Amino acid sequence: MPIIIVSPVKMIGEMAARHGAREMITLIAEDHNFHRPGIIDPTRHLHVKVSDIDFASRDGLIAPQESHVEAIADFARSWDQTSPLLIHCWMGVSRSPAAALIAALAANPDLDDAELAANLRRASPQATPNTRLVAIGDVYLGRSGRLVAAVKSIGRGADYVGDAPFVLDF
Repeated sequence: MPIIIVSPVKMIGEMAARHGAREMITLIAEDHNFHRPGIIDPTRHLHVKVSDIDFASRDGLIAPQESHVEAIADFARSWDQTSPLLIHCWMGVSRSPAAALIAALAANPDLDDAELAANLRRASPQATPNTRLVAIGDVYLGRSGRLVAAVKSIGRGADYVGDAPFVLDF
């Protein structure tokens, strides 16, 4: 069964080593620095420079765009699923959970959106997927509103209580 590990940036090295991840998607603002773990194949690392906002960009922030979702989906489709895919953002709560849903559906289009979102909620009580990424992903992946409805059905996550990486099974 393929899995996606969702993590805050400061735990990516530990999560990659613990789960044997060799591929990674990074979703952080352009000016945030991080170190790619050595275990991650540099040719299998996608860096999406995007801010965690749900509105049209302003003040130098980069709002999620279709090109970001397209890059995530294309990367996920090329993932061979023999080892976990690590997806991270700054805190592991908004951008990376949204990208995990998009990646899972791109890699396996036959998944049930509601079941996938319910799995995400069970795995992470505090995940609150970025609604703009989810909405763009829904359209881009041809989900006909099912992904948006599924994420809406699980509601906002619990208040942030600290770093809590999680595994999304699908």
